[in-house]
Amino acid sequence: MNIAQWLSRAAREHGDNPAIFTGKKQCGTYKDLNIIVGQVSNWLKSLGIKPGDRVAIFMVNQTDYLCLLFGIWCSGAVAVPINAKLHAREVTWIVENAEAKLTLASGQQFENLQRVTGFWNANSKLIDFCDETMLGISKNLPCEPVSRRESSDLAWLFYTSGTTGRPKGVMITHGMLKSMAFSYFIDVDEVRQEDAAIYSAPFSHGAGLYSIMHVLKAARHVFPRSGGFSPKEVLDLSEHFQSAHMFAAPTMVKRLTAASKASGRVPKGIRTIVYAGGPMYKSDIIEAVDWFGPVFVQIYGQGECPMAITALSRKAVSDRTHPRWEERLTSVGSAQSVVEVQIGDPSGKPTEEGQIGEIMVRGDPVMPGYWRNSDASEKALAQGWLHTGDIGYMDHEGYITLKDRSNDLIISGGSNIYPREVEEVLLMHPCIIEAAVIGRYHPDWSEEVVAFIVLRDQIKISSAEIGEFCQRHIAAYKRPKGYITLKVLPKNNYGKILKTELRILVKTSPLLG
Repeated sequence: MNIAQWLSRAAREHGDNPAIFTGKKQCGTYKDLNIIVGQVSNWLKSLGIKPGDRVAIFMVNQTDYLCLLFGIWCSGAVAVPINAKLHAREVTWIVENAEAKLTLASGQQFENLQRVTGFWNANSKLIDFCDETMLGISKNLPCEPVSRRESSDLAWLFYTSGTTGRPKGVMITHGMLKSMAFSYFIDVDEVRQEDAAIYSAPFSHGAGLYSIMHVLKAARHVFPRSGGFSPKEVLDLSEHFQSAHMFAAPTMVKRLTAASKASGRVPKGIRTIVYAGGPMYKSDIIEAVDWFGPVFVQIYGQGECPMAITALSRKAVSDRTHPRWEERLTSVGSAQSVVEVQIGDPSGKPTEEGQIGEIMVRGDPVMPGYWRNSDASEKALAQGWLHTGDIGYMDHEGYITLKDRSNDLIISGGSNIYPREVEEVLLMHPCIIEAAVIGRYHPDWSEEVVAFIVLRDQIKISSAEIGEFCQRHIAAYKRPKGYITLKVLPKNNYGKILKTELRILVKTSPLLG
């Protein structure tokens, strides 16, 4: 079944329900939303888009995003939502790899892509999704039947970085999205028509995925005027709409708590905050629960199993009477209903209770593989399990605690940063002969990127010069916030860089001036 069917059903049964908002201003009902989605679908078809074709979206959060996402599905095409923070060259690589026939961008994102000359042609078109474009779309027929799709058909191509330094396209099917949604209702939270989903986190990631459940239940979709996360704006919107839901990275939760307490403003209107995407420190979630009350739920997932590996319930997050409440609070919860989770040893065999190993998962929300990357798919899905690459253990109650992240993943402000990707850019600089990137604790962003570099012939170079070089190649949030020069990087007998030693050195080594 095509996931877009859920919108058409919501429109038939609850057509007069308010659907989309920019800030506090209502922009349309479910009937209006369904008409616009149908017009987008017909418009895409008029541009030659066929079922199975990939259509990329590169824009900040806005009401058009929801219309485009469901319009793409309605046409039978595959959505390729791209992080609006990415550098234009990173975006064009994704577009090329996905063989997207069309890229829809707006505002600064469109201007950035337009500057990449020699890329956009008849095989890959770039369209400025502005008011004029929307006016043209509105001249299409209002609606036609949703294109037929099977559960195994691709719906969303989600690009996530890997150990090779190049992004990998996770193939998310219509069936995976349905399974994710069903598990949400069972294991995470209910959704009611009076709920208002506030999209402050990137719509290209978890926030966009959670829009599906709110469409199915004909709830409200609120896009902040800022297009992103502003604590004051979230507090204003939640107080205005009441029964507010939002998906948030742990850093967002921390900033929201700090802003609310600093203003002396008693929080009102927030019903549920689902947090994920990075480490939530125990002191931070305790403070947040003390201030906001029992509104928090934690989930653990990956693009390869979107939002659906484990969940830590509202009760478990807020309960302070259970004898093991602190241990539970530092876990990521227990397996969601639609998956099996086990801890595996290096050979993939299940470990003993409490023993540390790799977190492995299988079930309907697990990807069929990576887009046109059979080697990576075979490795990730060995023995019929998704090997998450995350290290942890499971206790006797089934609660899973993460101990480390494999591949040295850095999570800053809820965004994944893979060191190899940054290292490859640094090594393009003619004066740098070795580079190693790690994450360093940051009080607001959880982690920040720090680079250790070895310079050719100990040449003199400034951090500003390296920063300007990185600016031409990678997104701002991935760029190192500090540089440390060494004569040689520490390595083991096999020549592998010892990042454990670098994490010790970062505490005492002077930064490059």
